[in-house]
Amino acid sequence: MHGRKPQDRFYLGLGACARHMGELGDAFRPEGPSDPLDRKNRFLRLPTAFVPARGTGSHTNVYGEALWHGLFDASYTRPGDYLVVGAGTYFIASQAPLLPVLCVRTNRTISASRAGMQTNAALNGYGGYTPSARRMLMEKWPASVLGDGRSASSSAGLPTDQAAPIWDILLPSVAGVLLSPGDIVTDDLGRTAIIAGSELTNLGWRISAKMATT
Repeated sequence: MHGRKPQDRFYLGLGACARHMGELGDAFRPEGPSDPLDRKNRFLRLPTAFVPARGTGSHTNVYGEALWHGLFDASYTRPGDYLVVGAGTYFIASQAPLLPVLCVRTNRTISASRAGMQTNAALNGYGGYTPSARRMLMEKWPASVLGDGRSASSSAGLPTDQAAPIWDILLPSVAGVLLSPGDIVTDDLGRTAIIAGSELTNLGWRISAKMATT
């Protein structure tokens, strides 16, 4: 122990806590833009526990809070890794030295694509968007998808228009993938949303998307 760095001793202490109060979980490291929880991406099995990021750990989490502190030996993990523990799936958002490991609990699995425009209007008589022209950007990524109570009205302004809920999406940064306004997000429930704003932070992607309604 005396030859270890303070950061290593800190992580070992978190691992000791997890062994007493947590359960075994699997760690996954994404490789490429598709299916980060593919079995080939699993690299570690470790004792893991989570407490709410707000408060002292003596209170349960509340509605609309996706942030948790992870208690585990983080010597071998890094931001962007996923942890699957029981029925919960988390990704590591921040792993700063000598600070709690900030994790995000996910509740949906999303894919993102970019709409393609049919530009050969002179040949086919149509120059608009076609679903078959979508380009897939990322597939089957666990993410936090929560509504924040906001909604947006349709630009048509018809009496039968429904207000479109706004999603707040958190997910890790994906190597080689840049998400932009106008990109299309679909989830495992079959819902679709259009990205209205995207921000790549040091904690990963923070996205605002408008749900598509009919």
